Amino acid sequence: MILSRDNKTGLAEVYDRYADMLYRLALSHTQNREDAEDAVQDVFTKYIATSPRFTDIEHERAWLVRVTVNRCHDLVRRGKIRMHESLDDITDLPSEESAEGNVMKTLSELPEKYRTAIALHYLEGFSVEEISRMLGISLSASKMRLSRGRELLKNLLTDEETNDV
Repeated sequence: MILSRDNKTGLAEVYDRYADMLYRLALSHTQNREDAEDAVQDVFTKYIATSPRFTDIEHERAWLVRVTVNRCHDLVRRGKIRMHESLDDITDLPSEESAEGNVMKTLSELPEKYRTAIALHYLEGFSVEEISRMLGISLSASKMRLSRGRELLKNLLTDEETNDV
């Protein structure tokens, strides 16, 4: 979408289309609601500042996903991830004892390239082809990241179950 700084309708459409997906992706990387919100806000700020032009909606989505992942990397690398949660956030998140909470916690332990592929495929419902285009990798690399990510996730979850017994 071609977006001018004065085109508030265009920005609202882009925000409505992608904000929730980008938030969930950022949350899978940061494990903190405030940091995920900050990352998404930074992505849209960059979108407005750079006014990128895309040939189609897939390129736009790929750019937003890549910038979101990069912003989350920056937060982690600079140690700016908040190490605490507010009481409201804790009650809204799945408990670590729940299966979903355990999987989400374990997902955050995966290396970034696997975590991103797993989150895009299983949490956001993107196909392997869409993931390869968004991340700028080959189809076989996308399949491999999903396969290895699933295997690592399975091993980590199995190890946790074994340690809990």
